[in-house]
Amino acid sequence: MFKLNFGVRQGSVLSPVLFASYIDDVSKCSKLYPRFYVILYADDILILAPTVTLLDRLFAACEFELTHLDMAINYKTSCCLRVGPSSDKPRNNLYTSGGRLIPWVDEVRYLGLFVVQSHIFICSLDHAKRSFYRAVNGIFGKIGRIASEVVVLELIKTNMPVI
Repeated sequence: MFKLNFGVRQGSVLSPVLFASYIDDVSKCSKLYPRFYVILYADDILILAPTVTLLDRLFAACEFELTHLDMAINYKTSCCLRVGPSSDKPRNNLYTSGGRLIPWVDEVRYLGLFVVQSHIFICSLDHAKRSFYRAVNGIFGKIGRIASEVVVLELIKTNMPVI
């Protein structure tokens, strides 16, 4: 037995279901505008729009819905990334309803993937490569030349990051 004062227990199988049903109105914001997308995964929201002006509109609509649900956007982890033919051109700043600036970045991590600002959609593998080499160097630092090649390769395979 345990007492719940607020929400559901961390790690509960009900958490994603309840969150999805609670936040469903935010995903419906994209249906107001053609070619707009709101992607929800756990507590992450990804907003896609064909132009910066339309992105600003969709962001305002999502922010409005979240306010009505008594939820707030974590502005410290929020950012904008531009992908497409005009990715390197100057862009307007995006602001929240409270006047906070949403920064533009050259790279963003979403669900373990690093998406890079570019003329086409590109995912960077640099972070995965660094993680892999770090794991291999750690293994060699611990076992050196003591173990056979088969053991070393098996250790590397089990420590290799998933891409």
